[in-house]
Formats: sequence, C-alpha cells, structure tokens
Amino acid sequence: MTDDMVETGVERFAAMGTRIELHQFGRAAPDALLAARRAIEAVDDALTIHRPSATTAVNDRLMAGEFAMTENPVLLDALAAIAEAWHATDGLFDPTVGSGGAAAWPGLSVDRGSGRIETGRPVAFDFGGFGKGFALDRAAAAMRAAGVTSAFLSAGESSVAVIGEHPLGGAWPVAIPHPLDPESWLVELSLRDEALSVSSTIGDGAAAPGRSPMIRPSDGMIVTAAATAVAVDASGAAAEAMSTALLVADPDAAQRLIAADPTRRFTFAFDDPSRRMTA
Repeated sequence: MTDDMVETGVERFAAMGTRIELHQFGRAAPDALLAARRAIEAVDDALTIHRPSATTAVNDRLMAGEFAMTENPVLLDALAAIAEAWHATDGLFDPTVGSGGAAAWPGLSVDRGSGRIETGRPVAFDFGGFGKGFALDRAAAAMRAAGVTSAFLSAGESSVAVIGEHPLGGAWPVAIPHPLDPESWLVELSLRDEALSVSSTIGDGAAAPGRSPMIRPSDGMIVTAAATAVAVDASGAAAEAMSTALLVADPDAAQRLIAADPTRRFTFAFDDPSRRMTA
C-alpha cells in the first residue's frame, strides 16, 4: 500500500441537522480537517433557522414587511449562489417561503455591496438541503487550500462531495440505494472533484425529524408523489438546487433539465415506474 492510499485523517461531528463525515487520504495536510469543520460550522451558524442566526435575524425583518441588513459574508455568499441556482433551474429551486406558502425569490432584491435585502411582501428563507451542499463546497475548498488531494465528504447520506481521485485510483464509485428495496440500486455513478445530491419524498431521509416538505414554487403546494431525484455537479450547492428542482418539476420541466446533462441528472417516480426520466 502506497502513502497515497492511506487514510490520514477523519472528522465526524453533527452539524446542518445531520451527521458530517470528512475522510482525508494521502499526504498529510496538517489542520485541513479542522479547517473544513470550521467552514461547515460557520455555514451552520449563518444559515440555520432552528436557533438565532444571521438568517433568522433577516427573516424576522422580512416577515414583518421591512427591509433587512446583514454583514454576514456566509449568508451573502449563499444568496449569491442561490441567484445562480434559480436561473440554472428555470426558477424551480426557490428557498423562500412567502405568504400562502408560495415561493418569492423573483420579488427579492439583494444588494451585496450594502448588505440590504428587500422584498415586496413578507417572506422567509429556509435553505434546507442547499445549505448542506453549500457547506460541503466550503469545506472542500478549505481542504484543497491546505493541500489535500484526495478526500470524501458527506453530510448525511444524501449530500456527498469528493476531492480528486479514489485512494486506489480512478473515480469514486457511488451507488444510490432504492428507497423501497434495500437489495437494489437506483443508479451507480463515478465522481471526481464533484458533488452529489439526492432529494426524495420517500425513504428514511424524507421522514427525518425537522425535515421541511418539498414545496412546488409555482403554487406553494407540497409535493406528495413518491419520487427520488439525483444530481451531480462540480458544486455541491448547485447539485442540491438541481435535485430539489427535479423533484418539484412537472414531467416536461424535469425532462428539459435532465436533457441538459443526462449522465448527471435523474428522476425516479415510484408511483409510476414507467416515468423514470432520461434524455
């Protein structure tokens, strides 16, 4: 076994409402795991809505119909990433909740320079799974900056990011289990410097305590159809946004998104297996 194949560190802790695992391989990179953990904890502190945070302070103002100000760089970076994700998903990914449950990102104004956030009606942010992908992006960046060339990062079983190649060479093999049949897989993928997100309305993850329901941005209705969506992207935040968009999209919209990257985007409809979508 060469030094490149050896696991040189692992960090396990709770954050973002789930279990975080960071595995580092190859040449030792002092303090890389600690830097990655601090990056994830900073995202958790900024984006959580389950305890006082920069996001809850903004939400309190926006829900009162007032403009909000924030100097939190993590929150401002997340809002910039969401603006890109909203366009990339044709508006299907929207982490805002307005009156009546409808999404409200199009009516929102964010001035990055001043930190001023405005909206025409009461609205609140709920970053959900996007926060996990965004946190893994920042953790991976911290590890790369520390010299790590091979690592596997996970936030629960639905959000994964990898750095470089597998310790044995080649891409990292990842299999997505069938939520109703533990003996089979939905799809097997190979990752190299990429992130993967799984969004589902069924299975253990969908029933996790505190998990918010999937809301369709167009009408604010909860998505109840039994389905799983899988997305791979160079960015964990983008992968999370895309898997959410695929799950809330109608069949035509989902097909358009999948056709843009058919080897990295999938949906599986379990109430009608014939509706598995491919380009």
